[in-house]
Amino acid sequence: MKTIFYGKKITGMLGILPQKEIMFEDEVENYSFPEKQTLRLKKIMGYEKHRIVKNKTASSDLCIAGLNHLLKKQLIKKEEIGAIVVVTITPDFFVPHVSNVIHGEFELDKDVICIDVSQGCTGFLYGLMQSFMLLNHLGDKKVILFTADTLSKKVSTKDRNSYPLIGDAAGISIIENDQNSKDIHFNLYNDGSNRDALIIPAGGSKLACSPETAVLKDLDNDGNLRSLDNLKMDGSEVFTFVQKEVPPMIEEILCFSENNKEEIDWFLFHQPNKFMLRKLAEKLDVPYEKIPMNIVENYGNPSGASIPINIVHNLGENVINNTYNCCLAAFGAGLTWGAMTMELGGLDFCEMLVSDC
Repeated sequence: MKTIFYGKKITGMLGILPQKEIMFEDEVENYSFPEKQTLRLKKIMGYEKHRIVKNKTASSDLCIAGLNHLLKKQLIKKEEIGAIVVVTITPDFFVPHVSNVIHGEFELDKDVICIDVSQGCTGFLYGLMQSFMLLNHLGDKKVILFTADTLSKKVSTKDRNSYPLIGDAAGISIIENDQNSKDIHFNLYNDGSNRDALIIPAGGSKLACSPETAVLKDLDNDGNLRSLDNLKMDGSEVFTFVQKEVPPMIEEILCFSENNKEEIDWFLFHQPNKFMLRKLAEKLDVPYEKIPMNIVENYGNPSGASIPINIVHNLGENVINNTYNCCLAAFGAGLTWGAMTMELGGLDFCEMLVSDC
């Protein structure tokens, strides 16, 4: 799919991080591999530390902490909110939806639209697409887009393939109509035939959680212990997918938006790990300096929140006083991949919040 959105703009961004920070070295003994071998991954993959929520913290808690911060600082007013969009693959419950939890917590008006979208790595782009479409019907009201995941609860601490890179976080983006904003070009693709490359086998209606699904085993004979309740990632399959599908997608969106690589100030990508991003930069023939790759080493991979965390961490206040021509791209669970070219700047705020969640 290729399309263009007109008269839409991001006007504020907030990253929300849990307080708990764990260093990579402190978890080396979790894994059934020689310590020296495990430590080599630190440099190759860009592992350093990651952020993990408390046991009782839900995805909505990160969102509520962030919105409470914005309301207290008067960066948004309740009467300005026309819709809440939450993108997550770690909802508090099957029912009610996280958007309804947030709505009730802040006693928002009954005509505020609440929508949950179940998407992982490409979640921010899906959320933007949904937000842009809602704005066509909201007049001067704003959409608050939440991207939040607490995936540490669904990954085995004894799975060296996945656990070191997982980070919990949320992003809040304020989206509104602005007829003076530049057009936003968007492309999006899916390949469900490779859906098992990223999967949590148990917990849904296909296979309910049970004592049997919670048993840790070396399911793939690769030395990693996980249960059917845990996330399973086929790293080599995901790497091959990214290297094959993402470069032509980026070339396509640049052509579609009539940009060349030199005209893009920042390539703001989903953050799987430094190794994968460096290989992607080389294949795209884009300088490393234009593709931030430092989120996993600072916070872990925050799933659908990775692009907002990337923007807040690497651009911060610069997007308040300056404007940049950006290419956003995400790829992962589904398998899905997509990109947007958009002007990012003149924001009312762009900051990071560390909550006690």
